[in-house]
Amino acid sequence: MFENTLDNYAHYNGLKDLNTFFKVIFAISTMLMSLISTSPVVPLLVAFVMSFLIIFQAKIPWKFYLKFLSVPFIFGFITFVFMSIFFGIGTHILDLGIFNLAVTEDGFNLGLLTFSRVMGGFTCMAFLALTIPMTELFSQFERFKIPQIVVELAMLMYRYIFIFLDEGLNMYHAQETRLGYSSLTKSFKSMGMLGSNLFIRTWIKGENAHVAMESRCYTGSLKTLKAPESLKSVGSRNLALLVSFEVVLLIGVYLTGNFRIV
Repeated sequence: MFENTLDNYAHYNGLKDLNTFFKVIFAISTMLMSLISTSPVVPLLVAFVMSFLIIFQAKIPWKFYLKFLSVPFIFGFITFVFMSIFFGIGTHILDLGIFNLAVTEDGFNLGLLTFSRVMGGFTCMAFLALTIPMTELFSQFERFKIPQIVVELAMLMYRYIFIFLDEGLNMYHAQETRLGYSSLTKSFKSMGMLGSNLFIRTWIKGENAHVAMESRCYTGSLKTLKAPESLKSVGSRNLALLVSFEVVLLIGVYLTGNFRIV
């Protein structure tokens, strides 16, 4: 399954031995630089650098990474198209000829900025997900003094998302083997049945998981492993590279503040 592959890459990648706290600091600070940028230059640069690190340093297969990146790319591109057409005022750069719709300068620049921020932010999140096992990542969240209830909810959500996907895939394959998608009419009927039963099946799975947790002395609090890591074990070279990279991004944010494509 996809989640098993994701966990395997998180445990066995080229950056697995790098300090976890350092990787979290690097990803979060880089994401913030991407979000505060008022031009698409810095976010796109962040997306390129993060993708380079994931593929060539972490040794994540590029086909898997592109598949992992495809969903946010599609949503980001759709957002870019709609914002280019329906948001902003100014000179028309492209008249569509349908219902007086047109792409404006403001809409195009705003849509491109949104798209670049989506890609920049997601590649930072992908760096965390593909180089740090989730158990270690949740323990680092506690080090940042994030409330325990938030960390526990994130852990449970991460687990139940895959329960939801597994149930959906099992039901889909069961319907497919019974020719449930052999025609358009049967496909709509099968999808309706899948959607109506998926929530109930997932709820039952969740209840079973809760019973299993209680049988193992669950008292309402999930414990995470505390790794005794600090920035002292990173090395002066890596720290210098981190500071230099973030300073370069900050300078880029300042210099490209008024940059526009059109």
